[in-house]
Amino acid sequence: MPLNFLRRRKAEKKGTVTAASAPAAASPPRAVRSGIAFDGITEEWRLIGRMDIDGRLSDALNRRESIAIHDVKWAPLDGSAPLADAPGLRSVDPYDLILVLAGEGSLPELSDDERAAHRVHKVSYDVALEAPPFRVVGTVFLHPGSEPDRLLDRATEMFVAVVDAVAWYGDQRVGDPDVETVLVNRFYLRGVEQVDKRTGLKAQKLPGKPLGGITWQDRS
Repeated sequence: MPLNFLRRRKAEKKGTVTAASAPAAASPPRAVRSGIAFDGITEEWRLIGRMDIDGRLSDALNRRESIAIHDVKWAPLDGSAPLADAPGLRSVDPYDLILVLAGEGSLPELSDDERAAHRVHKVSYDVALEAPPFRVVGTVFLHPGSEPDRLLDRATEMFVAVVDAVAWYGDQRVGDPDVETVLVNRFYLRGVEQVDKRTGLKAQKLPGKPLGGITWQDRS
């Protein structure tokens, strides 16, 4: 047996790299998508991409200032062509947007209690908003004493949020069905109507007469 047998074996062991001792291969860095997703509708185009903003999407739009955008695709509103990359679009003016469908991350995370507290001082109305050629059916939250038709008045808030909403372009639904918040530009509003949200039609009065007592009409 060679005299250096053990020495050679030790040297081999020192030079051996096992799978357990080998450094793990570095995983490729994950791309971080900055900004907030949006789906915007103008008079002729649909734009999807991300806005370079922090905080709530509605707050950024209501500042009425141009907003930087990236990862943008666009398509004609009439569906005559599919969405295509639009790298030349670097900003958007809120005045040009009729509707904005709020994407993931457009609102800060709220607990159920925080969400209830946020709405406790507001009254919900099921409405249909007419912003030709669009019709948006959903729920708006207004301060007590404010009727839905007051949305037609000019106000500091340029966009009003409609939740649990569906936006229509004729008989075609607009945007992703999973997105249920639509921000409507009040400058384009031409009509507001209280409706039955299930049908989108004006709520019908029930037949018959009150059985007695004081109704809300008597108090008004």
